[in-house]
Amino acid sequence: MSATSRGLWTFTADADLLLRLSASGFDWLAIDAQHGPVDRAALHAIGRALADAATPLVVRVPAVDAAWIGAALDAGAAAVIVPSITGVSDAVRAARAARYPPEGDRSWGPFPPVWGGSAPQAATANADVACWALIETAGALADVDAIAATPGIDGLFVGPLDLALSLGTTVDGLLDDHDPGGPIAVIVAAAARHGILVGAFAGSPAAAARLRPHGIHCLAVATDLGVVTEGCRSLLAEDGVTP
Repeated sequence: MSATSRGLWTFTADADLLLRLSASGFDWLAIDAQHGPVDRAALHAIGRALADAATPLVVRVPAVDAAWIGAALDAGAAAVIVPSITGVSDAVRAARAARYPPEGDRSWGPFPPVWGGSAPQAATANADVACWALIETAGALADVDAIAATPGIDGLFVGPLDLALSLGTTVDGLLDDHDPGGPIAVIVAAAARHGILVGAFAGSPAAAARLRPHGIHCLAVATDLGVVTEGCRSLLAEDGVTP
């Protein structure tokens, strides 16, 4: 995930489908283990299927859970997006779970040797992975500067739907707020101040177009559900036959 990139957000546990989607041209592929049917067994299968894929794998883990964060990285994820962060203490726990000692508390157990691959060196793994804090609660927003300053937090990821709910507003209200003191502006400024990345879930090109003027250019611009729906509509329109 880079400062300017377009990702695909997925809710499936189908490793074959994910392999196809990983070759579809997006800059990164995210699997949702919080709101999708991705358990630990599926994570292992997905990691094996995508082991040689050129597109980086990102995992939104279910919670601030050291075992899940470690397992996602063990499966080959280049980055984890950690939800349910309510303040800086949660960010510290997430960051330490993402890296081996002495930088963190991650337990050794990479998956690739299980299927005949090679395990990375711990120092290399620490340098190569990224931990993103999902800013989606009022508590995380209030602590966003301290979260951005937390060692091992590599990016802030805006979750517009839950953040809007947490703040008692709507997604439209959140995206339309371009005040320098508005929630999204505060998050973007905190990331810039501490030299880390900022990204967001858009879910559609239309929403992505509304997030870019806020200074966010690392975006999940589509979902697997949207791709299937739009693909079907496009093919039926191309066929041109009226039922």
